Amino acid sequence: MLSQAAMQAEKAVGHGDNATTAQDVTNPGNDPSTADNSETMKALAWFGKNDVRIIDAPKPKVIEPRDVIVKVTGSTVCGSDLHLLHGSVVELQKGDILGHEFCGVVDNVGSDVKRFKKGQRVVASFQIACGDCYYCKQKLSSQCEKTNANTIENAMYGGRTAGMFGYSHFTGGFAGGQSEYTRVPYGDVNLLPLPDDVPDEEGLFLSDVLATSWHAVVDTGVKKGDVVAIWGAGPIGQMAAEFSLVNGASKVIMIDQNWRLDFVKKTYPNIETVDFSKLGKGETVTSVLKKMCNDRGPDVSIEAAAGEYAKGWAHYFEVMLGLETDTSEIVNEMITSTRNFGRCGITGVYVGFTNHFNIGSLMERGIRLIGNGQAPVHLYWESLLKMIQEKQIHPMNMVSHRVRLEDLDKVYYKFENKEDGMQKVFAETKWSAPACKGSPPLTRY
Repeated sequence: MLSQAAMQAEKAVGHGDNATTAQDVTNPGNDPSTADNSETMKALAWFGKNDVRIIDAPKPKVIEPRDVIVKVTGSTVCGSDLHLLHGSVVELQKGDILGHEFCGVVDNVGSDVKRFKKGQRVVASFQIACGDCYYCKQKLSSQCEKTNANTIENAMYGGRTAGMFGYSHFTGGFAGGQSEYTRVPYGDVNLLPLPDDVPDEEGLFLSDVLATSWHAVVDTGVKKGDVVAIWGAGPIGQMAAEFSLVNGASKVIMIDQNWRLDFVKKTYPNIETVDFSKLGKGETVTSVLKKMCNDRGPDVSIEAAAGEYAKGWAHYFEVMLGLETDTSEIVNEMITSTRNFGRCGITGVYVGFTNHFNIGSLMERGIRLIGNGQAPVHLYWESLLKMIQEKQIHPMNMVSHRVRLEDLDKVYYKFENKEDGMQKVFAETKWSAPACKGSPPLTRY
């Protein structure tokens, strides 16, 4: 109801006039002017809170001169997608096509596209940048000023983010990449060529996960000798741990529970873990981390979990009743756990307001609390591609499942419930190349 009310409010107020690309093009079936009716495609669409479905939709067509139509050969499900599933992110409409991480092959290009041609392998950034505004000129692409005209986001945040694929009308309203075709506005800016020595199963993750994890580490200032604590042992947390070690961290500690910590222990035996669900009487995450770090705490703490998962009853009811959108519990744990004058970075998704924030500890102990923001993919993806090619990082380590696009509706619920040991999936389409070496076997649901 909140999502729909926000959508109606946006329609009543109207968009801003800053965007230079079409807004609210979330499904080519909604507007004949955006559809290529010569072909239909499979796609994953939102139909309400906890309701996503595989649909048939028309193939998108070029509607602006700098558009590129990508034939999707790989996509995935991100923890951020669960916020859409739960309705935590507002301004979704029934039938919106989801998915912000995808790679593929160029299928068609607009008349002004010079960089790409049909048949070329590419990966898309999850954000949509114009390439020439104040932020884009600094490659801070996630804050592009010209691809999102949403008024409510501007009022709520005091500024807009860039438009994003498959992430509601709050971020511009663009059809996502959990589909067989996707339209990429400003395609010459928002696509990166994939070389032959990087398979889709690795290149896909340049779209979001790798840039987001790397940004969390460098933006929070991890340096040689630091002890780093990471809340959340999902794909972002896992890659943030790997990047912390690349940057010279002397110790990395991950905080989570259940089989996800077992997955990390098996993959990275040199990473220490804390299972918050198995703490002894009188113990807290903060007290355990202090003991592990010379009674001071880690130098750097990174939140890679998100703010909608309440641990205590107070926050549970406040979120349920709409008295806050996000719980402050993990952020408070980071603040109290980190050494005096240490740094804390928030890279998990927080969408609005929180209660009971421990501002006193933040101020009195000199903690630097950093909102890492949506990672500027364009700033990092070329260097990260080289790191993949040089085997400095191993994105396949986080992939637990290979699935079919047609099964993504079921995968969402498996992913939400942490079933089948599902950590990160590679979703193939009918256009995908045969699985590369090291890819998990295909699982059908």
